[in-house]
Amino acid sequence: MASEPASFDLEDAADQAIAACGGDAREALKALIIANGFLETQVEELRASISAGYSRGRFDVPRDRKDWYD
Repeated sequence: MASEPASFDLEDAADQAIAACGGDAREALKALIIANGFLETQVEELRASISAGYSRGRFDVPRDRKDWYD
């Protein structure tokens, strides 16, 4: 994959995951699916904690303050 760093080796990562699960590829896959679920939950929690204005790259400006723009 062109977007991956040169030092990242997918085959080595897969071998390490399988080895961590005692050589059982099915257990390694289940563990990775569970880990992915935790990460997805964490991403959603982080997205919810970021304000809408900040996530668009700007901050909300109060419209009723004339001196704000001076």
